[in-house]
Amino acid sequence: MKLGLEHGLSAYQVAALRIALAGLVLLPVAIRTFRLVPLQKIPLIILSGTLGSLLPAFLFCVAEEKIDSALAGTLNALTPIFVLVTGALFFHSHVAKHKVTGICIAFAGMVLLLISRGGLQKELHIGYTMLVVLATALYGFNVNMVSKYLLGISSLQLTAIAMVGNAIPATLILIITGFFRLPFKNTSILIATGASALLGVLGTAVATVMFYALVKRASAVFATMVTYGIPFVAIGWGLYFGEDVGWSEILSLVVILTGVYWANRRHV
Repeated sequence: MKLGLEHGLSAYQVAALRIALAGLVLLPVAIRTFRLVPLQKIPLIILSGTLGSLLPAFLFCVAEEKIDSALAGTLNALTPIFVLVTGALFFHSHVAKHKVTGICIAFAGMVLLLISRGGLQKELHIGYTMLVVLATALYGFNVNMVSKYLLGISSLQLTAIAMVGNAIPATLILIITGFFRLPFKNTSILIATGASALLGVLGTAVATVMFYALVKRASAVFATMVTYGIPFVAIGWGLYFGEDVGWSEILSLVVILTGVYWANRRHV
C-alpha cells in the first residue's frame, strides 16, 4: 500500500487495483465453479467480499495517507475483538471467558510493542485512525457471517466468486479515477502498479483463500488471531534492514504469544 501511494497512485486507485487484479486472477476458478455453488448463496458471497475485502481495502489505503504502517498494523489486531463483539451482537455467539482474556492480553502486547517502537509519539490523525478501526469491525462481522452461513462452500470457491463480483465496481473506480490514462512508461507509476498488483494477487487473492480455509478448519476467533503475527513479520523486516530491536520489543512479543496461547489452550 505504501509503495503504491508513494509512487503516484491515489488511495482509491491502489485499493481498486488490488481488488480488480484479485478478481482477474481468480476469474478462471469462478467460471469453473460458479455452477457448483447454490444460487441463493451468491449474493451473500459477494457481500462477504465487499465487507471483508473491498471496503477495508479502501479504508486502509485512505488511512495510510496520514498514518504510518506500524499504527495501521497494530490497529488491525482489533479484528479478533470485533469478531467477539459482532458475534455477540448480531450472531448470538458464545465465546469462552479464556478466549476473551487471551485476546485482551495479546492486544496489550501489541500496544506495548507500538509504544516501544515510538508509534504513539506521532500525530495519530484520529479521523484516519478510525477508518482502520471501521475496517477491522467489518472484518469481524464478515468472519462471523462466513462462519455461520457459508461454511459449506470451499474457501477457493468462496474467494473466487467474492473477488470477481467485487472486481466489477473496483474496475469502474479505476476508470472513473483515470487509472488507465496514466503514463505507464513512467518508472514510478510502474512501481506503484506493480506493488498494487502484488498486493492484489498475494495479499488479497491467495491470502483470502488461506484465511477462509483456516476459518473452516478452526474457529473464527482463532483464525483472526493471525493478525497478532503481523509484528513478528514487521520486526523480521526491521532486522533485515538493520533496524535496532531491543528487549522491550522482545518482551512485547512474549506478551502477544502468551495471549494467543491462553486464548487457544484447552480449558476445563
